[in-house]
Amino acid sequence: MSTNTITSASAARGLATNHLLHIDSSIQGDRSVSRRLTARAAGVWLAAHPGGAVTYRDLGADPLPHLDSDGGLARMVAPAEHTPAQAVSWALTKELVDEVRRADAILLGLPVYNFGAPSTVKAWVDHLIAPGLSVDPATKEGLLGGRDLIVLAARGGGYAPGTPREGWDHAEQWLPHGISIIGLTPRFITAELTLADVTPAMAAFKPLAAESLAAAERAVDALWETDAIAA
Repeated sequence: MSTNTITSASAARGLATNHLLHIDSSIQGDRSVSRRLTARAAGVWLAAHPGGAVTYRDLGADPLPHLDSDGGLARMVAPAEHTPAQAVSWALTKELVDEVRRADAILLGLPVYNFGAPSTVKAWVDHLIAPGLSVDPATKEGLLGGRDLIVLAARGGGYAPGTPREGWDHAEQWLPHGISIIGLTPRFITAELTLADVTPAMAAFKPLAAESLAAAERAVDALWETDAIAA
């Protein structure tokens, strides 16, 4: 598993710096709307935090292993009793938790696949839920709160209130519950009907798709406005 970290000159000198964790998960590459939105948001964050550092993780290109019977039980066994496979799984979880802990803000690109989140995002969340690292074993309190989690979501169809498929977006329904265990609360910015441009049967929805994307871009551009003013 690999990440890229862009480090500013001030960070390299050991000075205090803001830190952004930027995560993509789409498998669509340059065609991805969620990737376009996370890239835009990262640019807005960098403009508001001169000298900030960015850690980038691409779950679509470099997916995390799902929890399995070999290493998955590492979260239920004391580290001193880990098997080799559990030790490897636990080490990865520590790496992922540390990425979140270092970040002041997190950007997560979240496309909707078959009405749910990509399995790679589910694997990321599963790795983050680790008693002793991200959850207090005694109180069950999440230990990773106090940072922004901005979710840039893209949905090929329309699932808004009043539409025939209202409520079919199970990604947005699931993530707040899954991530709440570690103390994070996501804030969603969503572009809908992203398949209208490439699906002939959805051609009539192109104006609505463009309107939805434009609204999402405006919301992204308004992120961290107060931080920029303070800087």
